[in-house]
Amino acid sequence: MKKIKQITWALALLPVLWSCEKYEMPPIIEQTGSQVADPANGSALVLSADNSEELIVFSVTMAEFAKVGEVTYSLEMDLAGANFEDAVELGTSKTNLIEVQTEALNDELIAKGLIVNQAAEVEFRVKSSINQPLSPIYGETVVLSVTPYDTFVAFPLLYVPGDYQGWNPGNLNTTLKSVAFNKTFTGFIHILGGSGEFKFNEEPDWVDGKNYGDTGADGKLDAEADAANIKVTKFGTIEVTVDLATKTYTLSDPKLWGIIGDATVGGWDVETPMNFNKDLNILTITTDLKKGAFKFRANQSWDFNLGPKDGAMVKDGDNIIVAEAGNYTVTLNFNVPGEVSYTMTKN
Repeated sequence: MKKIKQITWALALLPVLWSCEKYEMPPIIEQTGSQVADPANGSALVLSADNSEELIVFSVTMAEFAKVGEVTYSLEMDLAGANFEDAVELGTSKTNLIEVQTEALNDELIAKGLIVNQAAEVEFRVKSSINQPLSPIYGETVVLSVTPYDTFVAFPLLYVPGDYQGWNPGNLNTTLKSVAFNKTFTGFIHILGGSGEFKFNEEPDWVDGKNYGDTGADGKLDAEADAANIKVTKFGTIEVTVDLATKTYTLSDPKLWGIIGDATVGGWDVETPMNFNKDLNILTITTDLKKGAFKFRANQSWDFNLGPKDGAMVKDGDNIIVAEAGNYTVTLNFNVPGEVSYTMTKN
């Protein structure tokens, strides 16, 4: 009986062994990504405002997929070393030529924070997509030296009407900006008095469904017509971030800015408070200044002070020198993303 069982098992295994010998693995077809073959005029791009409408042509190689289908090539860009974590798509094509307008590339570079008229390394790559159920494939990274030119970048705006500026959604200065050209807007609002109430508007007008309040005061935006106004209870300059994708917002602690220094009436001990110009969205003060120096400081704390350094206003920067005593108008401006500026004019 034992031998019969052994013979039975052997016979049962024969088809399996035979099939294993005959089975062949399907060939593996490698997928090859598209490469930037001709980096548009060599290894360096010097952009010019005189040629802002000119098209820069990037030549790319053809990608190879495991399946046949229509391939779309997308040229992506990011700063060197950023690993394309915040990649910008510059253009697409179904051929091996991708055209990018000079002005569009320049705007994206400025939005990334590159300094105008100064060469910087920028990374480019090609994303290849096919109209088949396959994931996109990426080519190797190409690094180019690119020099942007000075221009005004029209960032997407989010309007912030409120009691502090007369509930005027058409004020182009009291806005937040999307510097990454996405759904996230940042900036500053100056609420120094009044009810402390405001809203966020997608348009420079009151359009149903496109202005937001916060009925629950929970940091979540509500677009209903009767949504409650957003309200602050402590006055000052407030940094604001709004994410329209998630319909959320955050507000920083307020800062009450003033000028301080031996040129001011309070010396280096007490800040002289600044006022708010609701039309220009700037802080301002007109006052007598003595020969000496001053800085901008907030909340009676040196943790929040600004002075000039290498052409920019930065924390712990240099003192501002008043060479001649007199009556001056001094302004502090937060309107430009990532840049604080000031003026001092003798009246």
